[in-house]
Amino acid sequence: MDNARQRFGELLDAHRKIVFKVGNTYCRHPDDRADLAQEIATQLWRAYPGYDPSRPFSTWMYRIALNVAISFVRSDGPRQRNAVPLDEDLHELADESAGDHESAQRVRDLHRFIGQLEPLNRALLLLYLEDRSYREIAEVLGISETNAATKISRLKQRIRSEMPD
Repeated sequence: MDNARQRFGELLDAHRKIVFKVGNTYCRHPDDRADLAQEIATQLWRAYPGYDPSRPFSTWMYRIALNVAISFVRSDGPRQRNAVPLDEDLHELADESAGDHESAQRVRDLHRFIGQLEPLNRALLLLYLEDRSYREIAEVLGISETNAATKISRLKQRIRSEMPD
C-alpha cells in the first residue's frame, strides 16, 4: 500500500465518527446511510490529493461529507430519502431520559424539528451541537463566520418559538 493511501486510511479511521454522524443526520434507512457513507468515503479519497495537512483534517472532512450528504439527499435515488435528526448520541439521550417523560418528549420534539430543517440548516445545527466554533462552522460550510453566527442565532430562535414548552 502506498504512503498516501495508508495515511488516508489512518485519518479516515481516526475520524470515522464524522461519517456516521453525517449519515445519521441525513438518512433514515440503514441502506441509505450505508450508501451515503460509501459515497462520502469515495469523495474524500478523490479529494485527498488536495488536502492541506497544515489544516485540521476533521474540518476538511466535515466540509466534504456535508456537501456529499446535501447532494445525496437532493438526488433522486432508488429509495425515498428521509431526513432523521442527528445521531446515536441524541437517541441515547432520549433513552437516558426515558424515566423523565417531559425530557424524553422534548428530545422527540427536537428530533422532529431537526428532521424538518433544510439540509444546510441541519448541517449548521449538527456542527453547532458538536461545539464547533463559528469560525470552524463557517470554514466547513463555506460561508462567512458572521453568516454562520447569524444563521445559528436564527435557528435557536426558531427552536424557542416552534418547540412546545
